[in-house]
Amino acid sequence: MSEYADEARVLGEIGTAFRAAELPPLRVTVPAALAARAVAAWERDDEGAVPPVEDAAERVRRHRAGTLALIGLTIKERGQLDAAGNTVVDLSPELIGVAMDAADKI
Repeated sequence: MSEYADEARVLGEIGTAFRAAELPPLRVTVPAALAARAVAAWERDDEGAVPPVEDAAERVRRHRAGTLALIGLTIKERGQLDAAGNTVVDLSPELIGVAMDAADKI
């Protein structure tokens, strides 16, 4: 096992510890257009089943789409508009982390 593989595993173990710690939500501001897209992802009628076979890249994309939908749900249920028309919402650190990780890939 390479040094990177071992360190990646340790990072995963740290993530598991963070999940168990039940970290408090963080207040974030989501630009209006992005908030609308997140809500649309939540409201999208997705009747498709998980493909029986998918490669790792497709699995990551599917999970990210799911995270976007969960952010949309949170915005829909608890988001508040600020003076500029953006949405202020408390999100779990896990959702924020997945979004920030996706930002490194665009």
